[in-house]
Amino acid sequence: MTEPAPPDRAVIAVAGEALVDIVPAPAEGYFEFAPGGSPANVAVGLARLGVPARMLARIADDLIGVRLRAHLRDNGVDLSHVVRAREASSLALVEVAQDGQATYDFRISGTADWQWTPDELAGAVDPTVVAVHSGSLALTTEPGATVLRELLAKAAGTATISYDPNCRPLLMGDPADVLAGVHELLGTVDVLKVSDEDLRWLLPHTPPGKVVEDWLSRGPSLVVVTLGAKGVLAGTATGIRTSLPGRQVEVIDTVGAGDSFTAALLAGLYTRGLLGPEAREALRDIDAVLLDEVLEECVAAAAITCSRRGANPPTTSELHSR
Repeated sequence: MTEPAPPDRAVIAVAGEALVDIVPAPAEGYFEFAPGGSPANVAVGLARLGVPARMLARIADDLIGVRLRAHLRDNGVDLSHVVRAREASSLALVEVAQDGQATYDFRISGTADWQWTPDELAGAVDPTVVAVHSGSLALTTEPGATVLRELLAKAAGTATISYDPNCRPLLMGDPADVLAGVHELLGTVDVLKVSDEDLRWLLPHTPPGKVVEDWLSRGPSLVVVTLGAKGVLAGTATGIRTSLPGRQVEVIDTVGAGDSFTAALLAGLYTRGLLGPEAREALRDIDAVLLDEVLEECVAAAAITCSRRGANPPTTSELHSR
């Protein structure tokens, strides 16, 4: 069962998990529930930046799932291709260190997010979709991972493909196996964003700059590596290499910061007409000045999210004020 679709518009579809983060509350020793899941955070981030976002997810019909759908809907995310699943909602327990860095522990056994079937995604990527983004657990957890990978391969003919590995070592098994899956996707992906934390797990002895060179040679037009407080490193298939520093903020926590970065990256390309099959060559030929403009917005979006609690991406007005 799905919800009614809004009028046709050029949209970015985001495929993957929506779950609940159990995060430390302001009162010491207490916890609170907050909407989460990397793909869901990206969808909300896009909608807050004025980009039509469509969520492709399986969300349970339990009380948590009802609240997750309400959160997405209230932020303007299109839920017309969200499947109402019978399985239980997923949970992520979040621990925040003194410096604001977040670590995660998951409860996903028997949950809804990983049970995709091809029929449930039929028609999800229609002619209104200019880009499809996915990543994280959805692309590494079977049986749904294979279905979503097939969706991305098929969608590549009609849409820009965006990917964030967003590694979760506790759940993803052997990093060598995950890396092989990343390399397989690189032949399909146009835009790839990865964190230096991901790379330390996937390729612990390889500098980010060398990863950018290698991964660009495998197919993407744009590869971006976030470096936490140190900023960002990026490269394009046509030879541009650039880096920007981070922004000084008082870090409350880093929950959702990478997802806000990804949302701002896609929103920046969207508003500049660089998404969709007709724009594939223009995206590949993006010039250095324009790329830095987009990356500045991404760094600002991530910094704003770090300055407040939880996965709380900025709106367009908040981003422009920075």
